[in-house]
Amino acid sequence: MSRIIAFAGSTRVGSYNKMLLRAAVENARRAGGEVTHVDLRDYPMPLYDGDLEESEGQPPHATELYEMMKEHQGLLLACPEYNSSITGVLKNTIDWVSRPRDGDPPMAAFAGKTAALMSASPGALGGLRGLVHVRAILGNIGVTVIANQIAVPRVMDVFDDTGTLVDARTAEKVAGLAKELVETTNKLHG
Repeated sequence: MSRIIAFAGSTRVGSYNKMLLRAAVENARRAGGEVTHVDLRDYPMPLYDGDLEESEGQPPHATELYEMMKEHQGLLLACPEYNSSITGVLKNTIDWVSRPRDGDPPMAAFAGKTAALMSASPGALGGLRGLVHVRAILGNIGVTVIANQIAVPRVMDVFDDTGTLVDARTAEKVAGLAKELVETTNKLHG
């Protein structure tokens, strides 16, 4: 069984993307995936800076995530859209975790992995524009991003007050994407 690491590109406690991710994680587990759910809020890192890296090395949280990600074959990402692009926290995480480490091949935490992308937004496009950028970044560092993706518009209408996904159509899409990620990851890495 392939292992999948899941996180949202947000640190906000009430993030809609974190809610979407929780629903996807449950579905990936139901589909037979072994999923590690990570909250980037628990892994704060300074902004990537080559001088800082040279003088102090990798931040401990970047090293922790790097080691975790090396042990997983799949990525399940919920990606908020900020100004039509990727969030700073997600980009910074990718930047630090993608840095070379002695003894490991380049991009060891990303190369050869399979990823599924989702986004949610109060707006009409559901964060779709930001997913284009995330897809390009991941593709450039050796991740196979599955073609299917989910962008949930008017997200406040698909979750109840407890953060439970209540919209049947969205729930069906999330279940399908999670299952596709598990099956694709198993085929490629099983």
